[in-house]
Amino acid sequence: MRSHLLNDATAESYRLSVTEGVDRVANRLARTRQPFSGITPDELAPVISAVDLDQPLGDTSAALDELEQVYLRDAVYFHHPRYLGHLNCPVVIPALLGEAVLSAVNSSLDTWDQSAGGTLIERRLIDWTAQRIGLGEAADGVFTSGGTQSNLQALLLARQEAKTTDLERLRIFSSECSHFSVQKSATLLGLGPEAVVSVPVDRDKRMQTFFLAAELERCAREGLVPMAIVATAGTTDFGSIDPLPEIAELAQQYSTWMHVDAAYGCGLLASPTRRHLLDGIERADSVTVDYHKSFFQPVSSSAVLVRDGATLSHATYHADYLNPRRTIEERIPNQVDKSLQTTRRFDALKLWMTLRVMGADGVGSLFDEVCDLAATGWEILAADPRYDVVVQPQLSTLVYRYIPEAVTSPTEIDRANLYARKALFASGEAVVAGTKVNGRQYLKFTLLNPETTADDIAAVLDLIAGHAEQYLGENLVRVS
Repeated sequence: MRSHLLNDATAESYRLSVTEGVDRVANRLARTRQPFSGITPDELAPVISAVDLDQPLGDTSAALDELEQVYLRDAVYFHHPRYLGHLNCPVVIPALLGEAVLSAVNSSLDTWDQSAGGTLIERRLIDWTAQRIGLGEAADGVFTSGGTQSNLQALLLARQEAKTTDLERLRIFSSECSHFSVQKSATLLGLGPEAVVSVPVDRDKRMQTFFLAAELERCAREGLVPMAIVATAGTTDFGSIDPLPEIAELAQQYSTWMHVDAAYGCGLLASPTRRHLLDGIERADSVTVDYHKSFFQPVSSSAVLVRDGATLSHATYHADYLNPRRTIEERIPNQVDKSLQTTRRFDALKLWMTLRVMGADGVGSLFDEVCDLAATGWEILAADPRYDVVVQPQLSTLVYRYIPEAVTSPTEIDRANLYARKALFASGEAVVAGTKVNGRQYLKFTLLNPETTADDIAAVLDLIAGHAEQYLGENLVRVS
């Protein structure tokens, strides 16, 4: 069994095994003609359940043959131009190279004596991102597993900076379109269910600062503590960006921590043409970025950044075996001092390789392409009488709803849209997401693939309309 350990004696075996695996994936990608096979859970579950994990195959090729059947054949492929579902991006090749390197070396980014150069590379990328945001010389941060963890850590710091032990008095303000992780974080941080105050949005799904100001004033009047304002730069459903400069003014007026959840919109930091959409983000106390959304990185690659690096000490704990206090005096850089995690992958290497090969403008130009495509998609939807489109996009998301020509009940329209989404997914021809707007069922394109075209959008809209019309036709027949 030692022959399976990666070391100097097995380096050639490693090369051959990984090469064979890469070949299998490359061949699968080359012949993939649609984003999904359409397989159902009931069909796939018995195939995987039949695998006897106590009886190893003993051979890499045999294991890869089996993997074709249990995973590769039926995976959802985000690289396909008609994957238009969630915030999943196709990934750039330099990042995949970084992934291969970091997995083999297997550095753990908690302490210097486990990561050495990896520690400094991550710190350099944090500095680079902070500079792009404009947070100032005292800024710092750390890579995380994703936006949910980044938001949690930011709100932990905000809670500690609020400097009160009466957690029931703390309030967090976020728009009604903010990410659910704000509510989840409040619960994990021991705050009451009423701690998160939902602020109404305007017709473009952006936080209305008039209502935010009113809620902050009410908070002060009632003796409550405004712990944090969470502004969103790229809401999950609509890609809307809250008015950051106005929110920053209110945060300053009420001495409130300002957090910007830019998990989606962080790609604008590299955009050659749209960076201005993030004006005001430089005034934040903390920022969430997800490179694995709009920087075209493999999952996971995320970070939380703070204006004042000293606030990260709220997450610092010392263990004699890991990061004893003497390492601070010895100026040994331990990333675990900043992180909620201990053992942590060297995910920063993927972004490092991407920037060193493609450059920031290269990444930003790809994000510009999908934002341009969303603008074209909005024009297509707005001109199509079969659809109602909710808002003109700021980023690359379109929310819309099929509306039949014949008058029918809103409930039937809801069912038709839901049916169309499910039928489309089952066909495997395309993948779209769904959401609700004012209690009604809508569909969603999340455009993150520069290979997707306006023709793809038009074709998928025709497919959706066909499925919806089939549902309504069959339903009318059943009713009559």
